This record gives sequence, structure tokens and C-alpha cells, in this order.
Amino acid sequence: MRWSELLFAHWRVDPDLVRKHLPTGLELDTHQGSAWVGVVPFLMSDVAPRCCPAVPGLSKFLELNVRTYVTKDGKPGVWFFSLDAASAIAVRAARVTFNLPYMDARMSLQQMDASAAIQYESLRTHRDEPAAQFNGSYQPTGERFHAQPDTLEHWLTARYCLYSANRKGELFRGEINHPPWTLRNAKCEIQQNTMGDPYGFNFTATPNLLYADAIKVQAWWVTRC
Repeated sequence: MRWSELLFAHWRVDPDLVRKHLPTGLELDTHQGSAWVGVVPFLMSDVAPRCCPAVPGLSKFLELNVRTYVTKDGKPGVWFFSLDAASAIAVRAARVTFNLPYMDARMSLQQMDASAAIQYESLRTHRDEPAAQFNGSYQPTGERFHAQPDTLEHWLTARYCLYSANRKGELFRGEINHPPWTLRNAKCEIQQNTMGDPYGFNFTATPNLLYADAIKVQAWWVTRC
């Protein structure tokens, strides 16, 4: 698959508040004592099983994640609180195959030209799930760079597996592989962001912002861990 038009927007959140939303068996990962929760809007494209053609309705769609960082058995990874997507097929397939909390949303991405800001809007429409909305414009600033080890930028972005849980509380791990992110600093004007409201996360402070160049990603089926 290919991820593009991607913004990492991260906020510091009280570790105890984040921890209480994690399943038993996962340990919250912190950076210098701080927990971080990210809101990550992007465009997913070229989605298909390896050696198979793209499936209409599943191969290209907008997605917006709310995520934090965890470890299990010493292996760092990502925990998703929610994954809103503009593809009903992808939402249902991912819920079944990856045990991930994908949710239906009405979403749009607009950009006048390559140098203009991206206007990104997402309104959750999933039945029986809490309301959540994101409206914002963002664009990269400054020179491209690769995050160096032991920096916050590296800690936030260099994650090569995800964790999920089924309704029984059983934990799963899915491996992810891609080249190092090519990053730039970013600026963002957020008109509305209630993505953290269902969990009590306050996203009113100024976030840490990073823009990522497009990247090719491989992902594997989740397995029990």
C-alpha cells in the first residue's frame, strides 16, 4: 500500500489517562515520562494483497487514526484508539481480519496545487460509535530530514508493528515494514478536532507537527501474541 498527504499531529497526554484505555497485557510506552497521542490524517492508496490486483472500493480511501505507543515483551508498537475511514468495505474487512476499531466516516481532502495547504475533513458516521470530527489544513515547512535515534521524532514515527485486541481481550500483533520516513516540520490550522473526546483526551494545546512524504508500506496479518 501507499501512504501519502500524511500529517503526524501529537499531543502530550497524562500517562494515567492513556493507560486506563489500554487492554491488559500492553504496557504504555512513554518518552521522558510523557505519554503522547497522535491524530494522523492521510490518503491510503494501492491497497492490495501481495501479487494481487487492487480491489475497487478497497484500494484507495482516506483514513484518520488516533494512536498511542505501547510495548509488549519489549517490542514497541502502535495502539489505535480509532481508525476512521471513507471506505465501508475497508472498515468491515479490517475489523474482522485485524481486530482494529475501524469506523465509517465521511471524509474529504482538497489541495489547490502541490504548494498549497491540504484541507482535510472527517466526520464519523459509524453507527453506535461516539461522534468525532476533524477539520484542519496543513502543509510541510522546511527541509526534509530523517529522524535520528534517541529523538522524539524518531520515537513517535519509527514503529514497525501494531497491536490490537478482540472482544475476548486476546492480544494480536501485526508486523509493518517500510523505509525510514522522510519528514519535514509542518504547520497546521485546526478548525475542529474532537477525535480525543471519547477518551477524555484534551487536544487544545499546540501539537508537535510532522509532515511525511509518500511511502510504500507492507503489512502482515495479525497473529496472537
